[in-house]
Amino acid sequence: MRVCVKLFAAVRDIAGDEKVELEVSSDADISAVRAALIGKWPQLEPYAQFLNFAVNQTYATAATRVAADDEIACIPPVSGG
Repeated sequence: MRVCVKLFAAVRDIAGDEKVELEVSSDADISAVRAALIGKWPQLEPYAQFLNFAVNQTYATAATRVAADDEIACIPPVSGG
């Protein structure tokens, strides 16, 4: 199935867009979405363990299932002062 993922900050910069479509299996979870992102943009590998995701505006775990019509967001770590 195809899922749409909103990207922010450094992840958006690496991908070159604020939204991307990824192909994942029909029983995919967030860990599969993370793997698909890294597969498409290997430069994300150093950030992999720090990427947070939200599904339908609620923070998700690696085991959270996703559906084609879900709003998925990838939120990298941010720093500030």
